[in-house]
Amino acid sequence: MESEKSVLVSEKSSLLDSKSSPSSPSSSSSSVKSIKSVAVSDEFSHLPSNEADLLRAQVDIPQKRIKFFDLYRYADTKDVFLLVLASLLAVADGCARPLMTVVFGTITETFTRYVAQREYLADFNGSTYDYFFNSTAFNSSTFNSTYGSTYSAYELPYNSTGYPYEFISQDEFQLRVNRLALYFVYIGIVDAIISYFAVYIFIDRGELLAGRIKEAYLKATLRQNIAYFDKLGSGEITVRISADTLLIQEGISEKVSYIICQSAMFIAAFVVGFSRAFKLTFIMLAIAIFIVTSFFYVLYRMSIYFGKALEGSSTGGTVAEEALSSIRNVQAFGIHDYLASHYDSYLAISEKWAFKATALLGFISGLMWLGVYSNDALGFWQGGRFIRSGEESVGGVVTTLMAMILTTFAVSNISPHARSVTNGIAAAQKIYATIDRASAIDSASVAGEQLETITGDIELKNVKFIYPSRPNVTVLNNFSLHIPAGKTVALVGSSGSGKSTIIGILERFYNPMAGEVLLDGKNISDLNIKWLRRQVALVSQEPTLFSCSIYENIAHGLIGTEFEFASESEKRELVREACRQANALTFIDTFPEGIDTNVGERGFLMSGGQKQRIAIARAIVSNPKILLLDEATSALDTKSEGIVQDALDRASKNRTTIVIAHRLSTIKDADKIVVMRRGVIVETGTHDELIAKQGEYFSLVEAQRLEKEKEKMEDANKVHIHDEDSADQGEFEEDAVLGLTPTKTARSVSSIAIAEKEANKKYRNTDYSLGELFYFLYDLSREESRYNLIGTMGSLLTGLAFDAMGIFMGRSIQAYGSTDPEYMTRQVAIYAGLFFMLACIQLVVTTTTLTSFSYSTQKLVRRIRLGTFRNMMRQDISFFDRDENTTGSLTSMLSQDAQFVEGFGGTTFGQVMNSMMIIITGVALSLAVAWNLAIVCIACLPVVLLAGFWRFYVLSVFQNTTKKSNERAGSYACEAASAIRTVLSLTREEDVMSHYHAIIEAQGLKAKGAARKSAFFYGIAQGVQFFILALAFWYGSTFIRRGEYTLFQFYVTYSTVIVGAESAGIMFAFSPDMGKAKSATSNIKKMLETVPEIDVWDESGKVPTDVRGDVEFENVHFRYPTRPQVPVLRGLNLKVKQGQYVALVGASGCGKSTTIGLIEHFYNPLSGRILLDGQDISEFNINRYREQIALVQQEPTLYSGTIRENIQLGTSRHVTDEEIYSVCKEANIHDFIMSLPDGYDTRCGSKGSLLSGGQKQRIAIARALIRQPKVLLLDEATSALDSESEKIVQAAIDAAAKGRTTIAIAHRLFTIQNADIIYVFEAGQVAEQGTHQELLAKKGLYYQLVKLQAAGM
Repeated sequence: MESEKSVLVSEKSSLLDSKSSPSSPSSSSSSVKSIKSVAVSDEFSHLPSNEADLLRAQVDIPQKRIKFFDLYRYADTKDVFLLVLASLLAVADGCARPLMTVVFGTITETFTRYVAQREYLADFNGSTYDYFFNSTAFNSSTFNSTYGSTYSAYELPYNSTGYPYEFISQDEFQLRVNRLALYFVYIGIVDAIISYFAVYIFIDRGELLAGRIKEAYLKATLRQNIAYFDKLGSGEITVRISADTLLIQEGISEKVSYIICQSAMFIAAFVVGFSRAFKLTFIMLAIAIFIVTSFFYVLYRMSIYFGKALEGSSTGGTVAEEALSSIRNVQAFGIHDYLASHYDSYLAISEKWAFKATALLGFISGLMWLGVYSNDALGFWQGGRFIRSGEESVGGVVTTLMAMILTTFAVSNISPHARSVTNGIAAAQKIYATIDRASAIDSASVAGEQLETITGDIELKNVKFIYPSRPNVTVLNNFSLHIPAGKTVALVGSSGSGKSTIIGILERFYNPMAGEVLLDGKNISDLNIKWLRRQVALVSQEPTLFSCSIYENIAHGLIGTEFEFASESEKRELVREACRQANALTFIDTFPEGIDTNVGERGFLMSGGQKQRIAIARAIVSNPKILLLDEATSALDTKSEGIVQDALDRASKNRTTIVIAHRLSTIKDADKIVVMRRGVIVETGTHDELIAKQGEYFSLVEAQRLEKEKEKMEDANKVHIHDEDSADQGEFEEDAVLGLTPTKTARSVSSIAIAEKEANKKYRNTDYSLGELFYFLYDLSREESRYNLIGTMGSLLTGLAFDAMGIFMGRSIQAYGSTDPEYMTRQVAIYAGLFFMLACIQLVVTTTTLTSFSYSTQKLVRRIRLGTFRNMMRQDISFFDRDENTTGSLTSMLSQDAQFVEGFGGTTFGQVMNSMMIIITGVALSLAVAWNLAIVCIACLPVVLLAGFWRFYVLSVFQNTTKKSNERAGSYACEAASAIRTVLSLTREEDVMSHYHAIIEAQGLKAKGAARKSAFFYGIAQGVQFFILALAFWYGSTFIRRGEYTLFQFYVTYSTVIVGAESAGIMFAFSPDMGKAKSATSNIKKMLETVPEIDVWDESGKVPTDVRGDVEFENVHFRYPTRPQVPVLRGLNLKVKQGQYVALVGASGCGKSTTIGLIEHFYNPLSGRILLDGQDISEFNINRYREQIALVQQEPTLYSGTIRENIQLGTSRHVTDEEIYSVCKEANIHDFIMSLPDGYDTRCGSKGSLLSGGQKQRIAIARALIRQPKVLLLDEATSALDSESEKIVQAAIDAAAKGRTTIAIAHRLFTIQNADIIYVFEAGQVAEQGTHQELLAKKGLYYQLVKLQAAGM
């Protein structure tokens, strides 16, 4: 499309506060550094304030500061109620642990008093002795028989200190323990139920709200003005909607439940502590305050770092999307490595900031353990003092101590989940910025007048226009033009003269700086935007189709008309009639599925001419009031152009039509022709009037005239021309050509070849085991093996810390039960010191461990993204032809799956290793200390582990089932964003959203079942921990009662096995992360193990030397792998000798572009051979072979970067500026480039969006010429050029063709009349061949094509 746009504001310089990673390729590093940040205000500072404000409003994206509760902005009343309910349940879940400490402390006091009583009485060797009860002597034997249990309280003299004890019989002891153990069971049952509902509600609402955010983001994106997209690549939009919304989902779902639960535990633990031993609680409060303060500061820094990391990955997503959407160009020029290094430069940014964030997480985790064990040290030490002084009981101290330990545990358990929340907030900032952005031209707005009737009178009055992305260039200045209602006005002129700008203004893609644009006397800025666009039908120079059927694509043209909700049969009839008028039925009816044939992503299954005819049918199906044709027939062959032009001429009757044309034959009947140059009208008039003036228009017409023999043919007899527009004639016709008998059981050469290929195909098993996936990741992380080793050893050491804690705790509690205060004080002081030593060790080890894992994980994520991207570009073209491998789904895989792999690394992997060590060493230690009790406790561990494993398994299966729907949603959103001009022109916004809503809704329904199962197993795992606790205390009490175990033995066994079970539960709290990681790792492993049939990584094969450029096809049969039922080439034979200029002509779909693709070795033929200098091209090394060839496609592809960089992509050798200037002069683009403010350093924008179609095409030609190829392939290389440029460029191509083999596809026959040989294609074969004069003499197909085109002149 013709447009004058400018340089993209720097994509990422704000992210770079230091040099790029050393590992980044130097070429990309330098390009990254060269991108300078430019403030939007500086760009417009030279303009008047009102103009600057107008431009700024179109490109400015205000920064958004997001708070946590903003993540829930799309929750309705029901959602809020459920989330509040779930939060209350999570609070109750969090209170269960502090309640447990009360029971725990009471049982511990019961244990210590019973043991102390037993030890004290043992000193009397079982004899009868006196006790003193209220200063009255009594005998213990008679007391129990006389008073029974009426008086159970008395004082034992304890070293004359009056230390209070209560006499407890063995039966009473067991009864009390049994009753207290039942409290654990009750708490466990309640906790299992409430934790299930809390987690389920949060998961379910999180999925629902994330879906709404996705919809809101896409909806907001679709209402933005076009200048917004000039600045933002569609790849970034894909990353935002596929990856960043998942980060938000994680930040608002079950992770929040865990945080609320742990926060409630933190508060409830303090309440318990203050209620049982307020002095001790106050002393331990200092540590908690220090940890919490540090925690929230670190969280704040992490959110900043993660935001910057997301900036890098999302901008890299645009690079990936550009590359994958133009994979044919990537393969043809062998620019895989350049694009990979460019992509990697952004990954380096993401890695740098993500590592900083995760390293902080490691530090705060170490700080948590410092707090946990410091609390133990301080609590046991000070608690011993309070017990000795009689200020506190053992139960009060132990309860408070356990409660304070819970506070630090709570904060430490919050940290990994808080990362998800900070990630979600960081991701939401960009997404909400788009959602909240006020579009300068809001297509969703209901404001504006809607006229009841319009005649179609259009007038531009004194219009001044500047593209927001190129504020230094004025495109239109004081421009005035009147287009009467019902008339056809043609705009002609050189590329960049402002023709397509006028269409963009009429469609209200942009706002003019000054002047008025009137429709029936009404300023279009006062009209409703959507209503206005529905009065207009646009056919662009580069037609965009959507990934659906032909019927659905054309039916999009009925949106907003009276037929939008017509019956299916009525719509189909309208669609077929539109196809008939656009001359599209001739090829559509040859497809097995007719108008229900899928066109593929961006219509790649259709040829250029077929796409354009479908787009024309879409435009005329609605019978619009105003018709805008921007080079509407540029991609059509001569015969089709004539028929379609007749249809467009008929469609133009009695309606306002604006035509932009480079082929002047298509506009000679226009009511007015406007000749433009650099935004100024040079001359106007009818064709005859302008010819008579012999001015600029006359010169343009003269440049397009064919040789004089055209006139000689005007009276020639007409020859029947077949209407075959595709190779889809059926297999029997192919058989007949091959001389085979056309019986019903006959099979074509292609069919036989396909059957043999299918029979030899080997299918790989992609159902990988967990072990295979871990080994796969280990293999990818070999370079960081020392860091992984450090992390693993650190995790094992932190696991041993639990055993040390168990021993220290057991000794301390045993000391509390001693009757000797001096002994108790000494022992507690020793183990308090050991606790503090353990705290310091844990700080260092945990920080080192998690930092090491974080470093290796970020390296792994970067390596996976880069490796996956490289492997995607490695695949042959047939891989990208498949429906499941759309650009959107592949870009989603890059952003999502690599991110999910973190669920197997870093914090998660460290926690898993830690938990496994705790369980293994805890079991071993407990068996050594108290094997009877240990066996019973250990028998309960499988219940916890199985509950956690089943949760992991359910989520893993769920991830596999939802992968396709996630990819589908991401692909659909990417397609809509990539084709935003077409979406807005067709007013498809609501249609797109309804389809997207259906995808999201279906995904949400699938998620509910998995959410229920996941929450169920989580609830079981939570409740079972209390049940095991009850069992441990009940069963352990029997050994304590009988004196078989000491307090030390019991508490060591308890703390190692039971705490081990709790750690296992914490490990499986990461089940969602691990489930996603398993699915993602499987996808990545499958991708990295996919080896294409035509492999650009394959170094084998011959290296072409002394290439002459002879090309030959020998009986080549071909069908596209995705459409094996449709024959394309049927025994093609042709020869091209060294240095010849050969032209391929014929109807659209006859196999011309397929022939070019086969020469490029994009596909392998089913049978036959393609030869270069007499050697089969399949024997050559693919990269060395393609170095001999240069391709210029019908739809030129440029990449985000400077013009200089885009031209340099044509060759791997170093080129000088002089060489670049030379090829640009040959391509007639040098003068235009030098006229730009930044010259050759002008940025092209995403996919070259800042340049017009003609400008892009000429840069593409320059890129091909700098390659200095032996074989030059031109697929409609001049189709996008205006007449003046076409003439010059054609002369340049003719000059460039000298000395090298050139194969050109052309619909404009005058461009190939000097060809050495012209091959006329029909039905996948060569129907005619010869020179221009020879073919004219034959008066066959070529003769008829020339005659039609000559008549059109």
